Amino acid sequence: MPLLRAEEVTVAFGGRRALDGVSLTAEAGRVTGLIGPNGAGKSTLFDVVCGLRRPRTGRVRLDGRDITREGPARRARRGLSRTFQHLELFGRLSVRDNLLVAAELGSGRRQASRTTEAVLDRLGLTQVADDPADALPTGLARLVEVGRALALDPRVLLLDEPAAGQDAEETERFAALLRSLADGGTAVLLVEHDMSLVMGVCDEVYVLDLGAVVACGPPARIRQDKAVLAAYLGEAQP
Repeated sequence: MPLLRAEEVTVAFGGRRALDGVSLTAEAGRVTGLIGPNGAGKSTLFDVVCGLRRPRTGRVRLDGRDITREGPARRARRGLSRTFQHLELFGRLSVRDNLLVAAELGSGRRQASRTTEAVLDRLGLTQVADDPADALPTGLARLVEVGRALALDPRVLLLDEPAAGQDAEETERFAALLRSLADGGTAVLLVEHDMSLVMGVCDEVYVLDLGAVVACGPPARIRQDKAVLAAYLGEAQP
């Protein structure tokens, strides 16, 4: 059974459907990619999954449990964590304190410091742990946001364009991190515009266009899909 399942999710803004019957699964131990043009509905789907937006129709299930009507805090306590397309750090707090806030929610105050230091070490952030978050370059700030999500010790991790602002070396290390998280049993759901990263690290890729899934499958199949080439990769169909 997939750890996370979105079932026939529909979201409308006025008369426009941002999501139109979208279904998606994410399994423990796998990295699932979600790609598509700007405005395709990727972040809206993330908002539905994490409880920030109620769908007009459809369901969200976590480990078989219907969580559609649960709020973001309860979903986080159940093991669902995310990052955002636009950085949502506490800019005046240090890197360590940004992680500590999440760790206290995830593991309680008694274990929070230990959890925080473990995440700092895992992400290579120890040297900047005492720096204010708003003083970091974008690539590092993105990594801090990933660290804050990890401090919740999630079973499902939703990452919204986490590699934005990273250079090639940082992206390579980040890809290794994603694989290690999946290998540890986490279900990773990745929204990302860096196609080299997506195709290199994902086990399965969903493609959204105009609020609907137009393709789904392993990266090798997605690379050859005519609808994807036309709608997203900007190539004409033969």
